[in-house]
Amino acid sequence: MNFVAIYPGQGSQKTGMGKDFFDNSKTAREMVEKASQRLDIDFESLLFEKNDKLELTQYTQPAILLVSTIAYTLFNQKVMQKPKFFSGHSLGEFSALCSSGAIDYLDAIELVYNRGLYMAQACEGKNAGMMALLGLSDEKTEDIIKSAQNSNKKVWAANYNCDGQIVIAGDKNDLRELESKFKEAGAKRAILLNMSVASHCPLLSSARERLNAYLEKFIKNSFDSPIISNVTAKSYSTKGEAQKLLSEQLVNPVLYKQSIKNIENEADKFIEFGGSVLRGINKKITKKETISIVDMPSLQKAISEFA
Repeated sequence: MNFVAIYPGQGSQKTGMGKDFFDNSKTAREMVEKASQRLDIDFESLLFEKNDKLELTQYTQPAILLVSTIAYTLFNQKVMQKPKFFSGHSLGEFSALCSSGAIDYLDAIELVYNRGLYMAQACEGKNAGMMALLGLSDEKTEDIIKSAQNSNKKVWAANYNCDGQIVIAGDKNDLRELESKFKEAGAKRAILLNMSVASHCPLLSSARERLNAYLEKFIKNSFDSPIISNVTAKSYSTKGEAQKLLSEQLVNPVLYKQSIKNIENEADKFIEFGGSVLRGINKKITKKETISIVDMPSLQKAISEFA
C-alpha cells in the first residue's frame, strides 16, 4: 500500500496533545525529556498543562513538531515501509523533514523555536494579522487582493487550504477594510483570526536571512522519501532545494490544496501524524482516505493496516 505521511501546522495545537503517547511509551517520554533539555523548556508542562505559552508562535511550533515526530517514530518502529512522499502544512513541512531523515528532531525543535521567534519579531509594530475566508473562489479572492494591493493595501494570500477556504495575511486594518468586499463577492464568512503574526507573506522578509543560518547548519542531504514543498506543490529531495524552498516558504503562500491534488493519484491513503486537522481538510480535496494518529488506539489501528 502506497501512503503519504502528512503533518499539521500551527493552529492544530491543544492542551493534552501527545499525552497518551507520553503515558504509554518509553520512547515518547524520552523524546519529550530530550526536547526539554535541548531548549530548556518544560515540554511536559507546555503540552499537558493549561498555560499561555502554547499559543505563542515560538512555543507552538516546537510543541506541534515534537508530537508529530513522536507519532511517526512510534509508527515507524512497527511499520518499516516508507511513505511515497512526506508532506506538511506550513510548520508541518519541518515535521516532514524530520520523518524523512533530513534533519534530527532535536535540531528541528531548536530550528522551529527560532523560526517562530523570528516570525514574531518580524511582525513587531506592524499590526500584523490573518483572516480566514470561507465560501469564496480562489479567483475572486485573488482579484480583490490584487485590487487592494494596487491601492497600497498590505494584504496577501497565505494558505490555500481547500476549495472555498483561503487564509489571507497582512495589516489588520487593511484586512478589516476588505471584509465587506469579500462578503459582497460571495464569501460566507470572513473571520479575523486571533494572531499577531502574518504568516507566508512579505511582512516576514526580515526573518529569512536569520532562518537560513539554521537551515544551512541542520539540514542533511539524506531523504528517505521526497518532501512536497508548500511553495511549489512539487517534490524535492536535496539539502539545497530544502534550504531554498523553506526560506521562500516564509514569504509565499502555502499551496496545500494543490499539493494534495498533485500526489493523490500516487497514494492509496494519507496518514496524518500528531493531529486531525488535515484529515478534515483532505475530505474536501480528495476522495482518498486520510487517517489520523493522535493517540495509542489510533496508532495501533494505523499499524494494523500494514499487517
